[in-house]
Amino acid sequence: MKLRAITLGLLAALGLAMPAGAQESPPEVSLDIYAIPSPRVVDAVAEASTSLARHGMTSFYAKGQAPHVTLYLTRYDAGVEAPLLAAIEALAKGGRAFPLEVAGTERTASNWIFLHVQPSRALQQLADLVTVTAAPFRRTGGTAPEWMSAYPEKLPFFERYGSPNVFTQFEPHLTLLANETSPALEDWLAEAQRTPPAAHGSVEGIGVARVDGHGQIVEILAEYRFEGAR
Repeated sequence: MKLRAITLGLLAALGLAMPAGAQESPPEVSLDIYAIPSPRVVDAVAEASTSLARHGMTSFYAKGQAPHVTLYLTRYDAGVEAPLLAAIEALAKGGRAFPLEVAGTERTASNWIFLHVQPSRALQQLADLVTVTAAPFRRTGGTAPEWMSAYPEKLPFFERYGSPNVFTQFEPHLTLLANETSPALEDWLAEAQRTPPAAHGSVEGIGVARVDGHGQIVEILAEYRFEGAR
């Protein structure tokens, strides 16, 4: 917002300000609604991060960003947080903790590195409910990211829900690295194949957070714990 104000001030000084009646698009925020992992799952992320550090790589966890399993990530108009949080809190009420398992690693074509989260009926149902609950609040429109051209099956979901990773496209994971360029990555992945990271934990609740361009938490807005969670 500060940069936008400086830019508008400069345009005005140059006589290039917006014409009368023109309207700026309202500011937007990227919000991630996520499953809160239990300590055993967080420990698996910590152990993988320590191992990566020995190879000279720094995970998001090592940078202080909280591990989470994204359920629904999309853009919203700034100011929608209060009603969105109320809707998610209502959804979380009465929920009970359920198992969450980490089983190995995943690597994308652009070297995003994940701990693989084993899909389950309970996790899928939670993601589906969150998507249906939060989608009416989202900002509509927007252009699909370029990488989606390789995944045309995801486009209808992006157009309808503002996220390509919902319903049948939901692929739970815990992100360790994004766009990693270190040549040591191959050695780390080889080690991870020999001794795959694993954890048997649980989903303890639902959180909502502002996230950066890599979908990593920069500010937790609220967390709602389930029954049976610590």
